[in-house]
Parts: sequence; structure tokens; C-alpha cells
Amino acid sequence: MLLAPAWALAADPYGEDRPLDLPADSASSKADTVGSGGGSLVRTFVGLAVVVAVIYGLTWVLKQMKAAKEDRASGFGLSSEATIPLGPGRSVHLIRAGRELVLVGSAEQGVVPIRTYTEDEAAELGLLRAPADDEERPSAGAGKPAAAAALTTFVEKLRERTVR
Repeated sequence: MLLAPAWALAADPYGEDRPLDLPADSASSKADTVGSGGGSLVRTFVGLAVVVAVIYGLTWVLKQMKAAKEDRASGFGLSSEATIPLGPGRSVHLIRAGRELVLVGSAEQGVVPIRTYTEDEAAELGLLRAPADDEERPSAGAGKPAAAAALTTFVEKLRERTVR
């Protein structure tokens, strides 16, 4: 319309000279307009109730899916013994897989196994907490070289910082 030539605008039959089509009785049309506001108000509240119900329904469904996923994720053979964050997006995990313990490092790029310990090796190194009734087992640092004792104290410090 902006690029139309001037003669096209002059020949426009619906220009400014066109008369308005007003109803003959303006009082009745005004009453119709005021009376129809109640219906639109009810529709608004019904629509709002439907939207709120859909939001609550989706929340319930997502909670059910999360609970089902957590039940599936937990198993009998695998458990996390300890986790230590090393920085943003990086951590070290000690995972029990049956009677073995696997030390893995995780980062954004993936998960890398670092070392695998048997249950006896892990108990010797102090990676596992000894049962309270097991008194005859020597302490973790007794009778070992200084490097092994330093590793044991390092692991104990890491264990103190681990959140379970």
C-alpha cells in the first residue's frame, strides 16, 4: 500500500469518504455488550483452572517417572562407597562392584577407570571402614612402609570430606 501509485489511492472505494455502518438503536447494542462480559469472565476462570490442573498433572507424572527411574537405577551389585569432587565437573569415585572396588575418575569427557582393588586390598589400604566387631585386624598404618602410611592418612582425610 505504501508503494501504490497516487491514482490507485484516489480510486479506493473504501477510503475516508465511506460512511460508518452504525446500528439504528444504539441503546440495545450497548446493553448487549455489557451483558456479555460475565460469560467471558467465566471462560477465563475455567481456562485458568484447566491450565493449573495440567501443570499439577505434569508435576505428578514427572515425580512418578523420577521415582521409577531411581528404583531401576539402584541395584544389588553396585554401590558408591565414596565420592570426592576435584573441581568443576571432575571427581573421583570409589565404586563397589560385588567383592571388588573400582576407583574411577569422571569428567565432562567421560569416565576413566583408575585402579581396581579386591576387598582385602581395599581393607589393607584403609579404603573401607572396618566393622566394629573386627578388633583383631591391625590398624591401617601399623607395620607398613611410610609411603603406605601416608597414603592411608591421605585416604582418611579424603574420606572425612566425602558427603554420604
